[in-house]
Amino acid sequence: MNRETDETGRVSRETKSRAVGGMRFPGTSEGDAGLSSENIDIGWTPIMEEAQRATRVLHPETLDLPRPAQRRIITVANQKGGVGKTTSTVNLAAGLAIHGLNVLVIDLDPQGNASTALGVEHRAGVPSVYEVLLGENTVHDAAAQSQQATTLHCVPATIDLAGSEIELVTMVARESRLKQALDSKVVEEMAPDYILIDCPPSLGLLTVNALVAAHEVLIPIQCEYYALEGLGQLLNNIELVQSHLNPSLWISTVLLTMYDGRTKLADQVASEVRDYFGDRALRTVIPRSVKISEAPGFGQTVLSYDPGSRGSMSYLDAAREIAERDVTKETA
Repeated sequence: MNRETDETGRVSRETKSRAVGGMRFPGTSEGDAGLSSENIDIGWTPIMEEAQRATRVLHPETLDLPRPAQRRIITVANQKGGVGKTTSTVNLAAGLAIHGLNVLVIDLDPQGNASTALGVEHRAGVPSVYEVLLGENTVHDAAAQSQQATTLHCVPATIDLAGSEIELVTMVARESRLKQALDSKVVEEMAPDYILIDCPPSLGLLTVNALVAAHEVLIPIQCEYYALEGLGQLLNNIELVQSHLNPSLWISTVLLTMYDGRTKLADQVASEVRDYFGDRALRTVIPRSVKISEAPGFGQTVLSYDPGSRGSMSYLDAAREIAERDVTKETA
């Protein structure tokens, strides 16, 4: 390496050439570009990408998500348990809400896990979706603001919901009780941009109500073999609802969850899902993450529990992809 010294004997900043990491870069001598940050394009690095994504989570005001032209009602459904329905519902809702969109979550699972994750009270006696289905209360009166964002509200589920299917059997238009509640003027006054409905792990009357009330279905699929076995039955039920109860219903989104890149099985499942569903499968996949599992225990979504985690940034990317897909569909 050549060096030049000034009159005081100190090493000058101008050099003929420099070797860095085995690569030779030009110096600042005449005719060379130099090593200034303005002249060297370091390109993409993993650390840079992670820093940018973490910044978007910690400072959501720097990222604008498009507001849908009309309200989107999305049912998150899969009759298999443990595939990430509730986790995906609450974290996608939070990802949309922290960027200023008005989001309403309907907790239609008697376990009430979505209510827990959003920090909403759901003990017995609290106004809930149970009273909404029976026509004893409105969505506005049952909805509670989540602690995660000022624009995020949740209609909680209480233990009373466990027996609601028996009571709904004898009611007129039992499959459309939730749709009637969401079509009311009260919901129009709330003006949510997104309504996300979290379903129980079954294909009973509660799930049918969710499918009839929705415009779209989001199917979370765990990246394991068993997750694919019951998928055909779910698709058949969606087709039945389309044929007889809700012709406008369609499967808009498939989200791969619990992805473990260390296993070939996860890649095989992801490949099969993408081959079958095509563009409806999001590019973003949700990785296995301890932080995602820990967050509900603190009454939080992973976006507020650990904003810089892989799980948090993945759900933020998925929420952005869903929001941008709506714009693409409208302009297509």
